[in-house]
Amino acid sequence: MRSTNAPDTTPDGPPATADAWLALDLQLCFALYSSSLAMTKLYKPLLDPLGLTYPQYLVMLVLWETDDVSVGELGHRLSLDSGTLTPLLKRLEASGYVTRVRDRQDERRVRVQLTPPGRALKAQAHAVPQAVACASGCALDELVTLTQRLKQLRDNLAQHAERAAA
Repeated sequence: MRSTNAPDTTPDGPPATADAWLALDLQLCFALYSSSLAMTKLYKPLLDPLGLTYPQYLVMLVLWETDDVSVGELGHRLSLDSGTLTPLLKRLEASGYVTRVRDRQDERRVRVQLTPPGRALKAQAHAVPQAVACASGCALDELVTLTQRLKQLRDNLAQHAERAAA
């Protein structure tokens, strides 16, 4: 007798029936969602000593790559709207890691700059990606390939959503 949790699949894996496509464990969205939750849980104890949340860490990664960027550029890089990004930046500013200043050429734009403590935090953050790589159980080349494939998936999904909205 078959378990109700085991979807009907063909010998090489894909679902054999329309109903089988609805099995939770076969959903790409759930695999990505649950992986994202696991990743966020992994990051918490790694980022606590830095005084950063995971979203704040992502902002800092962008700024460590390129200091002095507009809020719009940050939002674009992180796929965040200003309503989400502004509170993150306020907390980073209160922590003394960044400053927000009006753009000299266009005062409607706000630029985000690292402070000396924000720049110094980068040295402490070097251990974070190494710890994540270790926890993944993947070889470095596997992580590079997985990251590239996920970026391609993200881009494909974004392009599809743009076409569907047009």
